[in-house]
Amino acid sequence: MNVAAGIGMTSARTRARMVDRLRERGIHDEEVLAALGAVPRHLFVEEALASRAYEDTALPLGCSQTISQPYVVALMIQALRCGGRALGKTLEVGAGCAYQAVVLGRLASEVHALERIGTLAERARQNVARVAQSNVRILHGDGHLGLPEAAPFDSIIVAAATPVLPPALRMQLAPGGRMILPFGASEQQLLMIERRGESFVEKRLDGVKFVPLRQGVE
Repeated sequence: MNVAAGIGMTSARTRARMVDRLRERGIHDEEVLAALGAVPRHLFVEEALASRAYEDTALPLGCSQTISQPYVVALMIQALRCGGRALGKTLEVGAGCAYQAVVLGRLASEVHALERIGTLAERARQNVARVAQSNVRILHGDGHLGLPEAAPFDSIIVAAATPVLPPALRMQLAPGGRMILPFGASEQQLLMIERRGESFVEKRLDGVKFVPLRQGVE
């Protein structure tokens, strides 16, 4: 067996164990589990951290950013899909290395992922190209503004915490659409927002810890 094949088999087994752990923690949406099991997380982290890629933990990306832990990625996407709902056209705010965007791409019709830090946005584009996820588009932009030219979105997922919901994101949610984000400052909870006509229904979920959502671009 050549070295590349051996690494591929090892990562496949390690991904399967990660999925088993997520199932044990209460992730029950089999399509979400399959999506996480299919995406090679070790390709999205620094080579020095590749051996830790399938641990259920956040890992540093540089630029004071992190790749979210698999459980939180699964939990947020499962909440968006609750009731068998399709993700449809999806906006991600805080693309980072594009790991979550690629997982979303296996479940959504199209994914528009915003990253405010230019060097990370370029790395994210390279990662998307490496795994050939053709329905994922990485853009360098300010997540507070959303992406009005592509709105409305059936699903919006925010990968950074804010104590104040940016108004643009709320208004770019399609009727019947759902948005999930970490809400708060030092104390954070996942907040689910569902648009019903011109009104919005909010529901608070699990406690989490994310880096803050910042304005502007770098």
